[in-house]
Amino acid sequence: MASRPRSKRTGLPPKRRSPKKRASNAAAAKAKAAKRAAATVAPGIVEAALAAFAHEVRTPLTGILAISDLLATSDLGERERRWVDTIKAGAEHLASLATLFVDAAKSAASGVGVRQDLFDLRALARNAGDSLAGRAAAKGLRSEVDISEKLPALVVGDPVRLRAALENLIDNAVKFTEAGGVAIAVSARRAVKGKAKDKVSIAFAVSDSGIGLTLAEIKRLFRPFSQANVSIASRFGGAGLGLSSVKQLARAMGGDIIITPRRGGGATFTLTVTLARAKAAQAAGAGGDADMPQASTRALRVLSVEDNPFGRVVLNTILTELGHHAEFIGRGEAAVERIAGGDFDAVLMDMVLPGIDGIEAIRRIRGLNSPLGRIAIIGVSGRGDDEAASRAAGADAFLVKPVSPRALATALLEATCHAAAAT
Repeated sequence: MASRPRSKRTGLPPKRRSPKKRASNAAAAKAKAAKRAAATVAPGIVEAALAAFAHEVRTPLTGILAISDLLATSDLGERERRWVDTIKAGAEHLASLATLFVDAAKSAASGVGVRQDLFDLRALARNAGDSLAGRAAAKGLRSEVDISEKLPALVVGDPVRLRAALENLIDNAVKFTEAGGVAIAVSARRAVKGKAKDKVSIAFAVSDSGIGLTLAEIKRLFRPFSQANVSIASRFGGAGLGLSSVKQLARAMGGDIIITPRRGGGATFTLTVTLARAKAAQAAGAGGDADMPQASTRALRVLSVEDNPFGRVVLNTILTELGHHAEFIGRGEAAVERIAGGDFDAVLMDMVLPGIDGIEAIRRIRGLNSPLGRIAIIGVSGRGDDEAASRAAGADAFLVKPVSPRALATALLEATCHAAAAT
């Protein structure tokens, strides 16, 4: 009988693996290979899924925020106004979470990309203060808002992501505080040595009298999907993604975020960002007061290309309140035909439509061989990244969902003035 081969290392016959063991090893190898294959495609799939999620979430949020704005301007009692403020704050936070989740997916591969838009820093700071005060009042907490008078008005940066980061800090401060109060202080810091003269460092300090943090918990706090304390996380909720994204955003905007434990309990989260001061030409183009746009002097007939029924109701409500008349259609190709045969002053063009998308629809409208091709067009999207392509196709203005009455009034003014100057 032939002898079994022996191991050179031990001199003993090798152990025979049972069929069951071999099958188990083969299955494990297949699972490992599948995991490696999934890892190569998962980032793209996750990013696409989160982008789709953000778009779908922003559609109902557009309605919630718009109706909240309209209710806030009506004759309400103090109790009802607090309710409206709470609804609005919650919707704004959901919108900020959608932005943060998309940023987290993108930053895994290419880092956080920040925009360079002109915006009113004082207005952004006031809105953040209002959000904090509204959430604190809803929970029975005290609130303090301190905005420095030395804060520059018009600056260049990324207001959407900055507001999302602030909403995250405000939400955490209120969530982890059961008694006492919360506060926000916004100030302009002394220019960092070596920075350009047109740069300014802005600090947003959000404080609370809540549960506080140990040094060990602070070190874990900025890891993605990590909570400072598991038992606290189960009690208060949260995925731990927000603060990781906030830190990435702060560094992408030339700043950082630090945590300082407060004596007597609680903590202060200080977010710093570096923004560019607006140049004289930019400030002049903004019309002086970006917070109070002048309404159009006449009623406009607006064609809104929007396929979502809920979105139509919201836009119709806002346009009616602004004194305009709206007509709605759901497809981009139909918009070109309707403009050619109708009498409209402006078009609201959603970017995501069945059939041709909003970009192609804008190009076709601009291709009309008549004065109708110069109609005022406003691009509308849940993604700020669509603005460049929208304007390149021929849009006169652009709106990011959720759309507010003030933003829509401003965009209509910008678009109609731009179209009038081009004719």
